[in-house]
Parts: sequence; structure tokens; C-alpha cells
Amino acid sequence: MIRAHEAYAELGTTIFEVMSRLAEANSAVNLGQGFPDEAGPREILEKAADYLLTGSNQYPPMAGIVALRKAIAAHEERHWRLARKWDEEVVVTSGATEALAAAILGFISPGDEVIVFEPSYDAYVPLIRRAGGEPVPVRLEAPDWELNEKALRHALSARTKAIILNDPLNPAAKVFGLSELRIIADMCKEANLIAIVDAVYEHLTYDNRAHIPLSSLPEMNERTLKIGSAGKIFCVTGWKVGWITGPAPLMKIIGKAHQFLTFTTPPNLQAAVAYGLDEWDPWLSGLKKIMAEKRDHLSAGLRAAGMKVLPAQGTYFVNVSIAGTKWEGRDADYCRHITETNRVAAIPLSAFYMRDPEASTIRFCFAKKYEVLDEAIRRLKA
Repeated sequence: MIRAHEAYAELGTTIFEVMSRLAEANSAVNLGQGFPDEAGPREILEKAADYLLTGSNQYPPMAGIVALRKAIAAHEERHWRLARKWDEEVVVTSGATEALAAAILGFISPGDEVIVFEPSYDAYVPLIRRAGGEPVPVRLEAPDWELNEKALRHALSARTKAIILNDPLNPAAKVFGLSELRIIADMCKEANLIAIVDAVYEHLTYDNRAHIPLSSLPEMNERTLKIGSAGKIFCVTGWKVGWITGPAPLMKIIGKAHQFLTFTTPPNLQAAVAYGLDEWDPWLSGLKKIMAEKRDHLSAGLRAAGMKVLPAQGTYFVNVSIAGTKWEGRDADYCRHITETNRVAAIPLSAFYMRDPEASTIRFCFAKKYEVLDEAIRRLKA
């Protein structure tokens, strides 16, 4: 019998696929999938189309076209005051997940341990295990998802090689504060850890909260890899254009891993993203405002439907607690129930834990058209 690698043998169908198929079967409004249902900036779309017809469609440079690497370096400097050499410290990837894979496969060896915060984005654990590493969870607790320094220290061992920080954190919609980042930074320096920062929602923080790059803290730049996503910035998630930046010695390893993953990314999309990063800063402030308004709109509607809405500090998502209801501890059952009964699909947060999940929270995506959000609210009220 031919067996799959053990990292994949035990994996089932992703919760996103399960809930999407259930939503289709019940003609439900799907607020489970985390992507906008509106097109990105038309000028950027046109740049991609124009380049497809007039530019080169052959292999671009493995690390990314020059224009995009320069634009990413300028973006990091302009927004986060992070000085990056475009030719040594920037690699373009086919989406942020490929950047994660390059970082994990590039640095994690069999037996290494990697600390992850739960609830965690679902790609981290299988990627770590595929590299031969062991994910070590540090649980953040609802409703505030605050970092517990004692729990973080307890997760550290002589085998710990890296820590993955998703900030802002999907699916908890949390933005890490400066005091929390200092705790993480201190431990990284003391234990000589690599920090892999998944910052795809870096521009989507709300209520005057700021994203603080971990690499901006003292002595952290030399050990931090930072991942970004054009899909999240310009609402074109299907383009799968991401990047990873960091100090040159670490980026040399990233390049070696990346060249045997996807090697490169469609040049017309790279050119369009370069144009967007250089010319479309006003879009970012506008996007943040629009998303904050949609968060508030959906949150108000969920409260009107009798739900307990948790704070949402960033990302595309707002969470609801079912603790204290008859559904407590059965978030997956509740998501199935409202999909079949109210015809609104959400995601149970229990899917984002390795073991013993917190199973009394569900996640809705608010990055949708107002008419979609309103229809979902109407159905939930009914």
C-alpha cells in the first residue's frame, strides 16, 4: 500500500472547503471564506492586463522582477521604517503561504521545535511537520487573546528553533501590542530563535491601533523574516503575489528554498503590484476605513441577532462567542446549524487548534459587499 507522508496522511479536508460545500448545498450566504467579493483597484488590474499583452511572459528573475523588489523595499521603509536592500533582502513569492513554506523548509530540520500561537492559521502546523519539525502551541484565550508570558516561556525548550507570529492574528482578529512584542523579542534573543512574522494583514488594524513590526524592536532585525501579501493589500487574493523580507544572511537561505518551490511568479502580476505599491498609498488608508466600517456594520447586526461579538482589532474577521449557550463547546455543530437553518456560513475556531480546541467561538468574514452582509444579518435575525 502506498502511504502519504505522515504530515499529510492524517489531514482531512480543510474546514474552509467543508463549510463552502455546505454553504453551496444550502444556498447560504458564505461569510466563512476570508476574501473580499469586490474587485481591486481598476488601474492596477489594467496594469496587469496591459503587461500581459505588451511585456515579457517568460521566466522573470527567481527573486522577483526588479521593479517589484524595489517597490517592496520602498514600502517597508515608507510605512514601517525598515531599511531593506532590494537586491539582497527581498524575495517575491507566489503568495504568502509559499513564503511561509520557504521560511519553514529553509530553516527547520527534523527534531526542531517551532512555537505557534493558537488559534493559528491552518497552514503552519502541516508545513512545520512536513519539514520534520514539531509545532508547539501557545494558547491565547478569548475574549482578548492576550499573550501569557508564563505560557510562552513554558513552551520554550533546548530544541526550539523558531517562533511564528501572525500579526494581526487570523483567526482571532488580534493585534499584538508593544509589551507583548517585547516579551517575544526578549525570548528570541535569549534563546537565539528565528522569528517568522506573517504580517499579511499589516495594513488592516482598527481603532487607532498600529501594526508594530517585530523586526523594528532592538536587535530583532537580524533574526526576523517578515511576510507580506499583495492579495490582502489590494483585495486581489487570487493573484497569489507575496513576499518575504529580512537580513541578507537569512534571505540567502530563503532564496535557496524558494527556487525549488515555485521558482517565480507571473511577471504581469508582479509589475501591477509594483505599480500599486509605488502609486497607491491613498488606497491603503481608504481600505482601512472601509473595512472598519464593515466590521462595525456586521458586528452591530450580529448583536441585533442576539450574538455576543468579541473585539476585532484587525484582519477581515469578527468572532462571536457561544459560551453560556446550549451550543457551548460545539462550535462546529453550531456553524452547521446556522448554515442549514439560517443559511449563513461561518467558521468554527476549533479548526485552528492542534488539540483540545477552544470550541465556543465562531468566525465571520466582513470583507463583503454591504448587500451580502445585510442579507446575512437578516437571515440570522430570522
